[in-house]
Amino acid sequence: MAGDRRADARRSPRRTVPRPALTAASTAAVAVALLPLGYLAVRAAQAGGERIVDELLTARVAVLAGRSLALAAVVTAACTVLGVGIALLVTRTDLPARRAFGVLAALPLAVPTYVAGFAWTATVDRFEGFWAAALLLTVCSYPYVFLPAVAALNRADPGQEEVSRSLGRGPWATLVGVTLRQIRPAVAAGALLVALYVLSDFGAVSIVRVDTFTRAIFTALNLGFDRTGALVLSTVLVALTVLLIGAELATRTRDARYASSNVRPPVRLALARWRGPALAALLAVNGLALGVPAVGLARWLGAGVSRPGSLAEVATAAGASLSVSLAGAALTMLLALPLGLLAARAPGPVTTVLERLTYTAHALPGVVIGLSLVFFAVTVAYPLYQSVWLLALAYAALFLPLAVGAVASAAAQSLPSVEEAARSLGRSPFAVFRTVTLPLTLPGIGAGAALTFLTCMKELPATLLLRPTGMDTLATELWTHTSTAAYAAAAPYAAILVALAAVPTWLLAAPTGLTDTGAAR
Repeated sequence: MAGDRRADARRSPRRTVPRPALTAASTAAVAVALLPLGYLAVRAAQAGGERIVDELLTARVAVLAGRSLALAAVVTAACTVLGVGIALLVTRTDLPARRAFGVLAALPLAVPTYVAGFAWTATVDRFEGFWAAALLLTVCSYPYVFLPAVAALNRADPGQEEVSRSLGRGPWATLVGVTLRQIRPAVAAGALLVALYVLSDFGAVSIVRVDTFTRAIFTALNLGFDRTGALVLSTVLVALTVLLIGAELATRTRDARYASSNVRPPVRLALARWRGPALAALLAVNGLALGVPAVGLARWLGAGVSRPGSLAEVATAAGASLSVSLAGAALTMLLALPLGLLAARAPGPVTTVLERLTYTAHALPGVVIGLSLVFFAVTVAYPLYQSVWLLALAYAALFLPLAVGAVASAAAQSLPSVEEAARSLGRSPFAVFRTVTLPLTLPGIGAGAALTFLTCMKELPATLLLRPTGMDTLATELWTHTSTAAYAAAAPYAAILVALAAVPTWLLAAPTGLTDTGAAR
């Protein structure tokens, strides 16, 4: 009965509480994320309606749209199958070495797509085309689904599964009919991130020579022969993003997430004769996602570091990457905190709109974000021009939804009654925030900071455009060397980048229970 009451309470909508300060701070954060859209609107207005129509109503735009959507659909479907499948294996079955396989499944998040792309093309002859891009993006992106699926499975109410089995449903029927329905919102949110990431990716599609919106936009802007046309193409990406966000939001409102404050160990399914194929499948995924990049990097790593002065250059680039990524993560978390708290504590139409608006810039290519912020700095905030903080602002515009989601998830799991009790004792709103709300949401803040730092380390197009003169990061040095096929010189930068990115990936895996020793029992 207690479990039923908890489920009913989570099914019922929460009362919307007006929070003017949080709403004002959240609006300011969303304004930062919408800066690139303002730039697109200004440039589109300058082009005029006739030019926009001429640019959009072409066979090339139709082909680019079809290919981009097809790639996003294939990769998202594959990532969903892989992410949910591996999550179920490590949390709901008697798979041997579950903990080790769970941690390995999270590590591909540390491998940038352009690093994996160069490793694959250097290792496999004629590795190019649509399906090569789909493979690259799938093995690099499925952790976006895997991590939230594992976290949701570990928080799922086991009482509902027990009720299903008591009614005569078998383990597999319960898994499909009950367990998967409980984690569907988390899976949908991860799938949305994958789809937006595919639409915005430049590294993988450029390396394997697949023309998508992002590659076409980057080529036009980089060569400078059709900047207006490239920006018009960017507006199509914004429209596609809005459609994806609407689809994910509809999925989220149709299903509720059930969590339990007293999670009991779940009943694990016996794989029996499927244990061997499951282990083989996991080893194959690990080989594709981690093995091939490792082999590719190892081939040139020795030659790369043996060159005079290369270690000093790598250290300088690593220091620059750490500094700009830390600045980007700090600014992004500062902007995300009020919006994440608002989403958890005051749900409603206004909050939903604000939260969804942060995703609109997430699917834009980094080069468009960079150009918009150059325009903003030159015309509005010139002191930011050629500074680290302008690059940090670009990271915030790109990765704000990642941080907001982490903060909102942590705040939603903490009981609002604790804050209400503190206010009833006469504490000011700021004191309640400092002594109660902030400590309760620290896990989400840490997860959001780790994810933002990780994505800032890997980001390439905006970093190429906005980094201060004379500053080179691991990503830009890697791109410079690999673009001229100097793989030996690029190997140290790639290795250090992956190694540094693995640290926040481990931190992201910790809240899911993958790194707990008890998870492997």
